[in-house]
Amino acid sequence: MGPVEKAVRDDVEQLGDLVGVEPSLSAMAYTLAREVDNGGGEEGKQLAQLSKELRATLAQLLEGRAAEEDDDDLGDLGAPD
Repeated sequence: MGPVEKAVRDDVEQLGDLVGVEPSLSAMAYTLAREVDNGGGEEGKQLAQLSKELRATLAQLLEGRAAEEDDDDLGDLGAPD
């Protein structure tokens, strides 16, 4: 396991239990990270695209979590009127 895949696995582990499409997104992120660690395929020609896709996959994984964490039915009490 390379450093990118290890970092992605550590980050996903911090999320706790995965629900819905999160397991699929996590598996995709692991595969993309492994390909990045392996040099990006085709002598590195795919590295930029793999990195971009990995960022998008991780963002999508975290996007669902942000909505859950903000759903406290209290609104934004810290915002001044």
